[in-house]
Amino acid sequence: MRPIDEVYRELGQTYRPDNIYDQVICEILHTARTIDVPHKLQLIMAQPKNELMVHFPVKMDDGTFKLFKGYRVQHNNVLGPYKGGIRFHPGVHLDHIKALSAVMTLKCALVHLPLGGGKGGVQVDPHALSPKELEHLTRRFTSALGTNIGPDYDIPAPDVGTTAQIMAWMADTYMNMTEPHHRRSGLAVVTGKPYEFGGSAGREKATGQGLVYVLDEMLPEMGYTELDKLTFSVIGYGNVGSWAARLLALRGCKLKCVLDHTGAVRHDTELDTKALAQHVCEHGGVAGFKGGEAIGPDDFYTTPVDLFIPAALEQMVTEDIARKLQCKVVVEAANIPTTPEGDRVLTDRGIQVLPAILCNAGGVTVSYFEWLQNRQAESWDGETVDRELRKHMTLAGRRVKLMRQKYECDVRTAAYAAALEYISKVYNLRGIFP
Repeated sequence: MRPIDEVYRELGQTYRPDNIYDQVICEILHTARTIDVPHKLQLIMAQPKNELMVHFPVKMDDGTFKLFKGYRVQHNNVLGPYKGGIRFHPGVHLDHIKALSAVMTLKCALVHLPLGGGKGGVQVDPHALSPKELEHLTRRFTSALGTNIGPDYDIPAPDVGTTAQIMAWMADTYMNMTEPHHRRSGLAVVTGKPYEFGGSAGREKATGQGLVYVLDEMLPEMGYTELDKLTFSVIGYGNVGSWAARLLALRGCKLKCVLDHTGAVRHDTELDTKALAQHVCEHGGVAGFKGGEAIGPDDFYTTPVDLFIPAALEQMVTEDIARKLQCKVVVEAANIPTTPEGDRVLTDRGIQVLPAILCNAGGVTVSYFEWLQNRQAESWDGETVDRELRKHMTLAGRRVKLMRQKYECDVRTAAYAAALEYISKVYNLRGIFP
């Protein structure tokens, strides 16, 4: 019997193979069984501690009211306050948020941050709202969450569809809901804020920068010792994808092609990463970029590259896509970008996968730095942030390599093992209250 079937039977649940949350928990429990994690911890990890659903009205520009649905899932806080992004997207649903919150628990544990895992979101297309409607929605959602967030309890951050400005509105709303003599400490209730309002240097590029540091640590062991001789392709050219591409280009890597929701572009030699980022900022996508030729999705996936970087939404690398890829390493910059079936195909084809809980942990790490600066009334310069980020990502990579050697497993299992082993040690020390 699979670990998830055993645990779910005890919890009175049934495994759903197409459900993203069940897929994540299946991987967690498989790894937990591999490293002999206590059964009580397997039960704890299989379900979030808290699941909050809120419905709240927002007054629109035309004077009418619309009712929106929002979520905040708090998966685990044994290491510290819940931590995770807020997503504004039409496809947001409960199991989706639950899956992302569980991944955040592992991500923080892998990097040894004193934070737990959480995630939130609202079912909305933010691009369909005016700036004033977006502000109203953000403030109403923050108000609906109430005391379910806080700088010592649950600390949101940006995610898909949310920005530094939205984080500023959330922080301001929370601070104005707090007693006057505690308001200043409320600045740390969210991270990813604008620099002028308690944000951190280096936060915008953090996930991409962390990914580069991970590649520095992990690729040599895979036989790729010269980063400047590698080529790569990217799905998604938003914050994570564009920063990863620009930073890799500075190291000599060549971007061959990019795909997003508007289309795909390719260049025989290399795409200009900065010019493409400017084009996306002005036009909303890569389509129409004059510095490369327009291609179809199949041409994008079958373009030979060394590194393939999915940096968009979840479950982009399906079984079919995995069969088409002509790459040597998949570098997961997005959360849960590969389906279980896709992962099996990549393994069968001998394509290495560097997992998301390692590759994109730079974002939450610099979020932690921001939270720390807010709590200590400090402001670090960019050099300090980069130095500390490199240290954290390098150590996380080394933990993964040690687990891989210890258990003779793939990189994803090794990353999950390093995280679960750390969580298990903390539970052994703390025990279960009462």
